[in-house]
Amino acid sequence: MQNRSSDGDTQKETDDGRGFSRFTARVSAAIHLTQLVVLLILLVVPGVAAQASDDYATVSGACNLTFPADHGAHPDYRTEWWYYTGNLTDENNAHLGFQLTFFRSRILSPGEEQKWPSEKSPWRTAHLFMAHAAISDFSRNRFYHAQKLARGAVGLAGAVQTHRQVQIFIADWHARIAPERHELQASAPQFSMKLTSLPTKPPILHGEKGYSRKGNSPDRASCYYSFTRMATRGTVQIQDKSLRVKGNAWMDHEFSSAPLDPEAVGWDWFSLQFDDDTELMLFVIRQKNGIDSPASSGTWITATAQARHLPRSAFTVEGLDTWTSPHSKARYPCRWQVSVPSLALDLTIAPNLPDQELHTGPTTGVIYWEGSVAVTGTRNGNPIAGSGYVELTGYASPFDAPL
Repeated sequence: MQNRSSDGDTQKETDDGRGFSRFTARVSAAIHLTQLVVLLILLVVPGVAAQASDDYATVSGACNLTFPADHGAHPDYRTEWWYYTGNLTDENNAHLGFQLTFFRSRILSPGEEQKWPSEKSPWRTAHLFMAHAAISDFSRNRFYHAQKLARGAVGLAGAVQTHRQVQIFIADWHARIAPERHELQASAPQFSMKLTSLPTKPPILHGEKGYSRKGNSPDRASCYYSFTRMATRGTVQIQDKSLRVKGNAWMDHEFSSAPLDPEAVGWDWFSLQFDDDTELMLFVIRQKNGIDSPASSGTWITATAQARHLPRSAFTVEGLDTWTSPHSKARYPCRWQVSVPSLALDLTIAPNLPDQELHTGPTTGVIYWEGSVAVTGTRNGNPIAGSGYVELTGYASPFDAPL
């Protein structure tokens, strides 16, 4: 079994620089109270748990994304995330993986929000913000992760947009998206990261010009784009050791109001960057009957940033081995054979570290595997290699959250 950090302990609504104290062990009672309040909101506020309200904005056709405007939040949709992953090396050529993800969850629909009493409160919000951060240290076989949760009020968390910059933040964790760079920062008791990522390709639209089907009906979909290659530099601190790092990152941004189809149990998602400056994104939605959803799809990105949509029939994904988590007892695939015949592309994908499982009960409530992988194979009969990230949901329990 791999050594594993206990850094999954949650950091809650924390100091916003204007007098709010950090939650530490000394105020653990307040942390538990915050968790209880969030749980009660989800259970008793009309329309939150059952999501019976139908006045959320929906995705059912062309997203008409424009940039930089659509780097920001889309508050009328139920769910949104800004997702950064990447593979880095330090000065000694030791390899690391990183993840930094910000989630926005609308807990009251626009119509329900309008029914609030007219008396204002600075704490009132229709949005929760959550974040996950992780470092995979391959040389030491260690995986560290941490998480945050905060209300989108009184400066605790939010998504702030100006004409030149978007900032998504929870306390001192943030992703700042400027015209030419993305600045990422997160800190936890056992690790921290401060990275600058420069996109080397423009935003890539997935699906049909950003409209990405995720189910059997047109509204089970998201608006989805990525920065598929970002030159990244900065510092990563692991315990008391500071490392200067460089490498490549990938950023996903999606928003939606639709849950998965009732028969869906989770997905396998791949983001792969190859040494010839091409990239591949694939996602496979798994169903209860053991058959992949026909809405599963992918995108091939050429070295010149031309995107090619791949329907489910265009590729195969076969699990070659499994790994059983000693923490959740979930059994995950841990090596894959991927084939895209139209591209003459055959790949073998393997984790750089078996145990890259995140437990996020206090924030998103999901146990999932999100990890760095290495890629080898051939394209047109010639060797090809690369690195990437894989996300696996629905193995510990069915994934029935919104997209």
